[in-house]
Amino acid sequence: MTQAAIPAGAQAGELRVENVTKRFGGLKVFENLSFTLAPGDILGVIGPNGAGKTTLINVICGKLAPTSGRIVLGGRDVTGKPVHTLSRMGLVRSFQQTNTFRPASVRENISRAIRFSGGSDESWDRIEELLRRFELSLRLDDQSDKLPYGLQKMLGLLLAYVTSPRVLLLDEPAAGLEGRERTRVDDFVQHARSTLGCGVLIVEHDMDLIRRLCPCIMVLDAGRIIAEGAPADVLSRKDVIDAYVGATDEVAP
Repeated sequence: MTQAAIPAGAQAGELRVENVTKRFGGLKVFENLSFTLAPGDILGVIGPNGAGKTTLINVICGKLAPTSGRIVLGGRDVTGKPVHTLSRMGLVRSFQQTNTFRPASVRENISRAIRFSGGSDESWDRIEELLRRFELSLRLDDQSDKLPYGLQKMLGLLLAYVTSPRVLLLDEPAAGLEGRERTRVDDFVQHARSTLGCGVLIVEHDMDLIRRLCPCIMVLDAGRIIAEGAPADVLSRKDVIDAYVGATDEVAP
């Protein structure tokens, strides 16, 4: 997929993960992970269940503290800062499951996200196109937890977008969506990148989506990075296929 240009004047926000390790007692989830996500980059993170992908997002966003290592945002060490502080600094995540303010309306959900981020009513203008694409523009007064599952997922992504993130961490954004709904995730990521210039890290099991969206992917297995590079190269490697024992069809080139 052709990458849209990053808008001039977009707020820079390079994310660096430096030698990050996470352990729970004697259980090592991952060790000495290092990578950089530049503004406008889209990085896919894949790996078998239990590889530590969601834990990685939890550490980056401040939900969990790393055992060692640093998280650096825009040149500033933000290791150990809480979720709400990092969110206000522009490091924003989504969730595998739907995550809205229940039972508030769609309109109130978006208004709360705007207020949290210190935004103004002008933020509504920025999401008009996404509301239309996601079929939410005519459902603003609907109770959010009564929406179909796919629309609840899209609303969750909109709540992240409307805060004007510098870095977006998307945890399985396509999980639970029907095939025809998954291209909405493509639309969202490309729209966020082109309008905000933000870097996007995507944890996902949908390899078709990863191939479409991510110029670069990183494979986690047993707590370490076993491969990184272009999807066509990485997904054809034997060690990557072996890491998906029982799910080799999922990564077939």
